[in-house]
Amino acid sequence: MPLQLDDLAALDAPTPDASGLPPMLAIDSIDEDADQPRQEFDADALQQLADTIRERGVRQPVSVRPNPRQPDRWILNFGARRLRAARLAGLTQIPAFIDTTADHYDQVIENEQREGLRPLELALFVQKRLALGESQAEIAKRLGKSRQWVTLTTAMIEPPDWLLDLYRQGRCRGMLELYELRRLHGEHPRHVEAWASNQDAISRDAVAALRADLSGAMPGSPTATRTRPQMKNSRLHVRMDGKDYQLVVSIAPAEEGHVYVRPLEGGPRLLAPAAALTLCGFVSG
Repeated sequence: MPLQLDDLAALDAPTPDASGLPPMLAIDSIDEDADQPRQEFDADALQQLADTIRERGVRQPVSVRPNPRQPDRWILNFGARRLRAARLAGLTQIPAFIDTTADHYDQVIENEQREGLRPLELALFVQKRLALGESQAEIAKRLGKSRQWVTLTTAMIEPPDWLLDLYRQGRCRGMLELYELRRLHGEHPRHVEAWASNQDAISRDAVAALRADLSGAMPGSPTATRTRPQMKNSRLHVRMDGKDYQLVVSIAPAEEGHVYVRPLEGGPRLLAPAAALTLCGFVSG
């Protein structure tokens, strides 16, 4: 096999010294890979890592490869968090291994093993591979993941605004929950968006309850006929201090002995003492 440009550049790469330690590279000579799958960095966690590095140094070398277009510069394979934290800590050099064999799949696998990639990062990677003509089955095989796992990541490929807002606000970060919400939204768009807008944090159990509610509300559904034929699209009507409210059952109360209620005509929810409520029945709508 003929030598490639990266191979020729590697001939001049720094090598471990007699102690076996990896070479120290100037941090300013290392560029992050534009196609690196990790794109989201927690600022607090990064600062904590920088504080640790300031005290103890970088204990695990980063991985780089020669930049084929710019002599004496490097492209980062693995270690974006360490590189950024080292910069925050004021370091000018960082230990590095030279590896010309790493590819973008290796980057995903390494990041997943160290600190799982976020759903949006995974979705962007899968989207790029699909655009290159690779199938979901091939992507799953090369990542050592199930086909279902890859399918779940597609929830964040060009996500609708309401779903992206949930994700960016930190109210929903689980791949399964994001996928299920997008699927349910395709069948019940207005209901799902209204439900999601009233959730502080969306758990797997909450999405399961929403799915069950939507299934029961569908005309002709066996669930609707068998388990709650008289309650379709109903709200639990309660009264407090002479005012009418609906009981919010999808969110656990923040205080013992309290529940959340919302005005029947709509508006922000309130935390109310359960003992102050009078049960009035069901209100359809």
